[in-house]
Amino acid sequence: MQSSDHSSGLRQLRRWLLAGEWRAHPLRSLVAIAAIALGVSLGFAIHLINGAAFNEFSAAVKTLSGQADLQVRGTQATLNESLYPLLARHASVAVASPVLELDAALPGQEKSLKILGIDVFRAAAITPDLIGKVDSSGENQRFDTLADNTIFLSPAAMQWLQVQPGAALRVRAGTDTVSLQVAGSMQGARAGQRLAVMDLGAMQWRFRQLGQLSRIDLKLKTGISREAFRQQLTQQLQGQALVTETRDQETRTANMSRAYRVNLNVLALVALFTGAFLVFSTQAQSVIRRRSQLALLRVVGLTRRQLLVQLLAEGGVLGVIGSLLGLAGGYTAAAAALHFFGGDLGGGYFPGVQPSVQFAPLAALVFFMMGAGVAVLGSASPAWEAARAQPAQALKPGSEDVALSRLARPWPALACLTIGALFTQLPPVFELPVFGYLAVALLLIGGIALMPRLTAMVFASLSTLAGKVGAGALATVSLARLANAPNQASIALGGVLSSFSLMVAMAIMVASFRVSVDDWLLQVLPADLYVQSSAAGNTGTLNVQEQAALASVPGIARADFLRMTHLSLDASRPSVALIARPIDIDHPERTLPMVEGENGWQPGQIAPDTIPVWVSEAMVDLYGYHTGRRIRLPVGERMQDCIVAGVWRDYVRQFGAIQMRQADYRRLSGDHQADDAAIWLTPGVSASDAIKALKQLPFGAALDYAEPGEIRALSLAIFDRSFAVTYLLEAVAVLIGLFGIATTFSGQTLARAREFGMLRHIGVTRRQILGILAIEGTLLTATGIAAGFLLGFAISLILVMVVNPQSFHWSMQLHLPWALLAGVAGMLLVSAALTAVAAGRYAVSGNAIRAVREDW
Repeated sequence: MQSSDHSSGLRQLRRWLLAGEWRAHPLRSLVAIAAIALGVSLGFAIHLINGAAFNEFSAAVKTLSGQADLQVRGTQATLNESLYPLLARHASVAVASPVLELDAALPGQEKSLKILGIDVFRAAAITPDLIGKVDSSGENQRFDTLADNTIFLSPAAMQWLQVQPGAALRVRAGTDTVSLQVAGSMQGARAGQRLAVMDLGAMQWRFRQLGQLSRIDLKLKTGISREAFRQQLTQQLQGQALVTETRDQETRTANMSRAYRVNLNVLALVALFTGAFLVFSTQAQSVIRRRSQLALLRVVGLTRRQLLVQLLAEGGVLGVIGSLLGLAGGYTAAAAALHFFGGDLGGGYFPGVQPSVQFAPLAALVFFMMGAGVAVLGSASPAWEAARAQPAQALKPGSEDVALSRLARPWPALACLTIGALFTQLPPVFELPVFGYLAVALLLIGGIALMPRLTAMVFASLSTLAGKVGAGALATVSLARLANAPNQASIALGGVLSSFSLMVAMAIMVASFRVSVDDWLLQVLPADLYVQSSAAGNTGTLNVQEQAALASVPGIARADFLRMTHLSLDASRPSVALIARPIDIDHPERTLPMVEGENGWQPGQIAPDTIPVWVSEAMVDLYGYHTGRRIRLPVGERMQDCIVAGVWRDYVRQFGAIQMRQADYRRLSGDHQADDAAIWLTPGVSASDAIKALKQLPFGAALDYAEPGEIRALSLAIFDRSFAVTYLLEAVAVLIGLFGIATTFSGQTLARAREFGMLRHIGVTRRQILGILAIEGTLLTATGIAAGFLLGFAISLILVMVVNPQSFHWSMQLHLPWALLAGVAGMLLVSAALTAVAAGRYAVSGNAIRAVREDW
């Protein structure tokens, strides 16, 4: 009975302590909860969005693959249909179904429509969901699936294009417009999947792809080992085609979005880290302020273990509430993002699907534990210190700074900084900058842990300097206090350091990337005007006659044509872009943005019979294509021997691109089509005049025209959209920093009421005390800003030089947004001074005798 009463009393005591702390400082607790909730919300929302999009995309892939055991795909954009009868007659193959897949350009649309050409009789055995359903059962419509002018649309495609069965759909084939009749719908398509299907022969004819296929679906005979047959067929094809499974495409898609997804998750962890530090700051101030109270509890019988559990529970409650709010906010944010923006995460990795959010209990539990865990970890050091304190010493006034004396040890901080620096030199793990992320975390932890020692050194030096130069009394008192209580000062300093350093790092990284992209666009867009056959898709091209007509228009001094196709070099990786254009082999830097130090071979070093290619930085990282390496590429009817003549920078295709001289490509492939044209105008001719002249061509109305400035503006707008989450997190970091400063200074100022009372006794006026607080707030914040800038700059170097190259395989130049950094620094300085003064007015408003009564 006595034990039960004791436990009940202990639980009541814990509730009193927790409730009393919340009533005394609600804002500080709410800020810590908000930071935890933000981190959990971001992480959970990103997980839900990506999970829903990837699951829906995988289901859509299964719809396209049907019951196929294997798929034979071309290493180039298409493969010759002569391979089909060989596979159809293979002894191990039950059914072979040929498929042609194109992304058709649509007049007046910025996005393309995926169209599949199928053999209905073959597809019925493998991919029955791809067979269109004729809208009418009449006699005349019975054979619409075989007609040469009919097309079947998925419900989502019909809704997007606002067409119904019986209507005409206009698509682009080269510069011509082809009109197809919508004969029915594809009932087997996934919800939100924009897809169309038509007869294979009709599609090859309409889109000028005679003799070409994209893939051949295979269904093997019973008893045939899929893996053994795959290996056998791969050897027989000798690199002419790839033999893949449905899971290979899923893996390829997962690899495409992985780096982008992981970086978004790291941003969420940054918010969680900030929340953990705010919990630490809240609990540390609470322990300092209640030091004598906690010691008294020890005296009356509370054990160290009970006190430790109480303080950890106080931090854990902040984490639990923040995590629950974060889960609710993350689910709501994910549902809204999927509804309004789709599931591509801003990176365009999951086009053509319409996912819906599904609650993930296991993921929710993981993020809940992470939020609660970081809050408990943030409380661990103050709780441990309070539990270990000697009650007799803790009951004495003025022992507050001793409570955090262990924080002043520099060795853990220096160890973190040293290990973090070493981690920056390590290679990626599974093509992810794991050690780069760890280096950032260690630098943050080490930098914050070094603050007590840094504070003591800085303010001791300033105090000595103030004494030598004869500074005023207020400055002398302020510096002396900061120099003799560095551990308390470091708590306020750490709040500024954590928020400002993260803001600086993200701001420098984004600004560096944006400026690099802008400079890159200036280099890759040297012409006066750019013309393309279609804004989207791969069915709009310019033939040789149209290219000649375009180049001969009056006012055009020069026209360079570009052809882009794709190569599949690895079944588990996304396709590589192959770009053919005029390139001066002696001076490739005039056309390509060459990487510094990778200008390629000097004139005369490349033999006349050698096929030179220039690869992007991603090709170096992913495939090891260094300058001078001899490689084999599938161009034309066979594998071609090439040599890497240089490395160029590409901010568009993170999975690799190869540039080849146009003459070499046309000779090897026989493909003389072009997708885009770069046009230089004669002096005195404006872009608008040239566009008017070009539109007079028979095909001129079908072309899209853009000046370099328009392309740059559109590209930077897309860039800003992609980094919207990062911009939001920068703003949140500043906001959290402001609240952290406010709560830290207000808590410390209120805890110094006895100190201010003593100053009042010796004749210091209230106005002078407020001046002392303003000086302290300004000095602390200025020191935090300076240290935060140095730490943020170091972290930005890791982000720019390590994380981004290892994640996205491109390098960039460093750029510091001085105006933004100065504006935020000024805001923090002003807010710190105002907060210190505002909190000080309350602290010095009471009676001076009452404030120091405990010292009597």
